[in-house]
Amino acid sequence: MASSPKKIPLVKKIYLQKVEQGAKVELPFWLAHELHLRQAVSINLPACFDHKTRLEIQADAACVDLRSRCPYFYEFGCKLQPLAADRTIGILLSTAFQVLATLLTKEETNLYEAAHLSMTAFKKWRTGGGPRFPRASILGRKRKESYLN
Repeated sequence: MASSPKKIPLVKKIYLQKVEQGAKVELPFWLAHELHLRQAVSINLPACFDHKTRLEIQADAACVDLRSRCPYFYEFGCKLQPLAADRTIGILLSTAFQVLATLLTKEETNLYEAAHLSMTAFKKWRTGGGPRFPRASILGRKRKESYLN
């Protein structure tokens, strides 16, 4: 006798938890961003942008290990700035980056500038603002008509 295969449910039960109004909940940035755009939540700054970090950066930004606090400190800060109620994130990022830029060696500075110029030229080219390649002279000639009589 053949036994019938077990049926596996394709949809699992989801248990929803109600969140009280005013409760603080940690969410991934992509979700918090979408909910903020829909005016469903307000965003508080994460720990990597707290008052302690700000004081340390103001005291000596060169000694603060930002990577240990947030691997993408500058990128995350730039994305978070327009959403957060605290408008001083931009000043914090600028201060930290200026100190970092002064610590770079000449070779690192040249490499950074080359990468920046390259990315700017690529974006310009990508949007159609850059120079076009000239048409090859061989493509400009018309084919000779064949005389088939």
